[in-house]
Amino acid sequence: MENQEKAVPKASRRKFLSQALTAAGSVVVAPTLIESATAIGAEALPPPVPVAPSVAGEISVTLHINGAKKTLSIEPRVTLLDTLRERLELTGSKKGCDHGQCGACTVLIDGQRAYSCLCLAVMQEGKEIVTIEGLAKGEVLHPVQEAFIHQDGFQCGYCTPGQICASVALLDEIKRGCASAITPDLSSPPQLSNLSEAEIKERLSGNLCRCSAYNGIVAAVQQAAGHTPPSAAALVLGTATKEGA
Repeated sequence: MENQEKAVPKASRRKFLSQALTAAGSVVVAPTLIESATAIGAEALPPPVPVAPSVAGEISVTLHINGAKKTLSIEPRVTLLDTLRERLELTGSKKGCDHGQCGACTVLIDGQRAYSCLCLAVMQEGKEIVTIEGLAKGEVLHPVQEAFIHQDGFQCGYCTPGQICASVALLDEIKRGCASAITPDLSSPPQLSNLSEAEIKERLSGNLCRCSAYNGIVAAVQQAAGHTPPSAAALVLGTATKEGA
C-alpha cells in the first residue's frame, strides 16, 4: 500500500506580506485600545483621596488648648512654643530668647505659668493649656487684659502676652496662698487685699520688658487685684524725687 502524503500548500509572497502587515497593525493598535479602555475606566472611578505624606520620626499627639482638642503629628523634639506658632497658628505667644530667660512665651499649663519654649509639646497631653488667645470670653476681655489697657502696661507689645499670662497666674497663686522668695512669713502668705508692690515685682521678675513699662505692668496687677494703683504722674514724681535725693 502506497503511503499517501498530504500535500503542503506553498505560501505565496503576496500572502506572506498580507499576514505580516496584519500582525504589525495589531501591535500598533493594541496599546491605543488599551489606553482608551483605561481612560474610560478611570473616568468612572472617583478621584483619589489625597493622603498627607508621613514624615519619619513624627508621632501623633492630642493637645487640649483653649478649651479645644487639637490632634497633630509632630516630632518628639518640637517645643510647645513652636507647635503653637508654626502648627496651630496661635502666634500670641512670642519667641524672644528661646532659652527660658525673657518670659515672652509664657502660657498657662494646668493653671500654672510655664515657658513654652522649654516645654516639649508631646509631654503636654492630658493637660489644660491656655494661651493669650484663650483668656478672653468672646468679646469680653479678661480683667487682667482690661487692666493692662487701662494702665498702659505695654509699649511695643511684644512681651505683653507673656506678661498678661504671668499676671493671671500670679493672682491665682495669691488666691491659693503661695509664698514667694520675699514673703517674710511663710505661714502667712499675702492676700489679694494686702498684695504689695514688692511682691508683684518679685513674682513677675521672670518676665522682662525691654521697653521698661514696669510701672504700668505693676499698676495693672494692682488694679486686677482690686487695689487703686497710684497715678502715672505720682510714679514719675516719686522717681524724680528719689533721683534728686
